[in-house]
Amino acid sequence: MRTFETETTISVTPEVVWELLTDAPGYTSWNSTVDRVEGRIAPGEKIKVQVKVNPGKAFPVRVTEFVPPERMVWSGGMPLGLFRGVRTFTLAPTGDGTRFSMREVYSGLLAPLIGRSIPDLQPAFDEFAAALKQRAERDSG
Repeated sequence: MRTFETETTISVTPEVVWELLTDAPGYTSWNSTVDRVEGRIAPGEKIKVQVKVNPGKAFPVRVTEFVPPERMVWSGGMPLGLFRGVRTFTLAPTGDGTRFSMREVYSGLLAPLIGRSIPDLQPAFDEFAAALKQRAERDSG
């Protein structure tokens, strides 16, 4: 099982961060790790994410959990659970803003094989969190 995660504190409310995370067309205006997000980020919706670390490939995922402004889960993978990727976004209020965390876990029978072809996503995860923080704080400041 391969996992990537990042975390940061953002000096705005969870509602402000949530608005950025659920605005699919807006991702490219603040997130340098994403080329495009197609679809609507809402409960049960299917979206396609194109990321710079794997150019030209769109990753279809479904929004499988949506609890504003606390938690959102994107899930995708192969039939029969042969390979599965689950990205979880968590927002928790703190005394001075929001604790944001993002975690992605790959699992399934083919995970060891497919996992070897997945590049190190940690730099992109850290960049995502930093860009989200910068945009949220800039917009509210």
